Amino acid sequence: MKSIQARLSLGLVAVLIVVGVAVAQVTLWLFEAGLQRYLEAGLRKESENLLVALMHGPKGLQLDERRVSAAYHRPFSGYYFRIDFAQGTWRSRSLWDLDMPKPGRPGLDDRHELGPEGQQLLAYRGDYRRLGQDVSISVAQDYSPVRDGFKRLQQVGLGMGLLALLLILVLQRITVTRALRPLERARQQIAQLQRGQRSQLDAQVPPELQPLVEQINHLLAHTEDSLRRSRNALGNLGHALKTPLAVLMSLAGSARLADAPELQAQLREQLEQIKQRLARELNRARLAGDALPGARFDCDAELPGLLSTLAMVHGPGLSLEKEVPAGLQLPWDREDLLELLGNLLDNACKWADGEVRLSIQPTPQGYRLWVDDDGPGIPEDARAQVLARGSRLDEQVAGHGLGLGIVRDIVEAWQGSMALSQSPLGGLRVDIALTRRGP
Repeated sequence: MKSIQARLSLGLVAVLIVVGVAVAQVTLWLFEAGLQRYLEAGLRKESENLLVALMHGPKGLQLDERRVSAAYHRPFSGYYFRIDFAQGTWRSRSLWDLDMPKPGRPGLDDRHELGPEGQQLLAYRGDYRRLGQDVSISVAQDYSPVRDGFKRLQQVGLGMGLLALLLILVLQRITVTRALRPLERARQQIAQLQRGQRSQLDAQVPPELQPLVEQINHLLAHTEDSLRRSRNALGNLGHALKTPLAVLMSLAGSARLADAPELQAQLREQLEQIKQRLARELNRARLAGDALPGARFDCDAELPGLLSTLAMVHGPGLSLEKEVPAGLQLPWDREDLLELLGNLLDNACKWADGEVRLSIQPTPQGYRLWVDDDGPGIPEDARAQVLARGSRLDEQVAGHGLGLGIVRDIVEAWQGSMALSQSPLGGLRVDIALTRRGP
């Protein structure tokens, strides 16, 4: 969501800068062009006034000084003229001893400078015929103050533009944040779905998101219903087969087959395999429910009861300890984790001499679980055999041998890893690495 806001902000900034610079330049150009047209009209009027001031004199054309503006008599006043005719050239006294270039063609010209101060001249040339003679009158005005005013205007405009851009960005961020708030809420709710904190999305959303939310909720309900029916069907199947299997196991051990020990052993072996396969498939079917998020496993709430139950089962002489950060919650189904930890701790309690320790620590990638005991341990070359379903190294210890196999199925369903090693307590360490799920 933040990336969307960033892209929108960058896009808006780029558009505003391009459009703002273009509009500012066009506005200044139009304003300057309009001002020049206005000044051109004034310079044209001045040239016509000078034309009227020309009269007959003793030696031909003569300029009536009384009709000339006082600004043309003050040196470097910013107002200048030159009159070119057949007998020569007249220049205004304001030019002093400088020469004002004659524009190359009639009309407005702003390409000349004058004097040591570099006055920018806006000149107008008009060609006339007066008293039978061709006369070219060039009138100029200092354009530097106008150019300086334009520069100041550009600076002020740039500052105001930056402030306006900043204000627009703030307003845009507020507007976009408010507009995307429903999407952000939907994203948070989907994350809560994955963490098992809710089962559906809120239906109170803007009309634009209503169809999407309805489809997601419908899919969640349909998937949950399908999984529930599948679990119920498999559970019923398992319960229905338990009694016939028990009867067959009893018959396999009856006296009727005592005379055929080989047949009896084969029958018991096949029935045991059927029993283990049934338990395994039922367990996998239950793990399939992980496709929908379940409740998180609260270590503070669940572990004390689990450890106390195991302590009662295995007697008071066994010490059960845990090293788990306070408030830790694991993002997996509660029932699955109870079965995983129950099997691990139960197996450790069976083999331990007096101490079993459970450790859970978060890692950058997820979580690590260790179960240590102070029992005899397992030789390194026999550890792979122990992970196989139904395998036991000591038939005298009570247990069906499925514990670590069930744990392995759960860990594989969660895309984790499991390893056996030497425990610091002297016995066996079961090391499980789980990859973090969800955001």
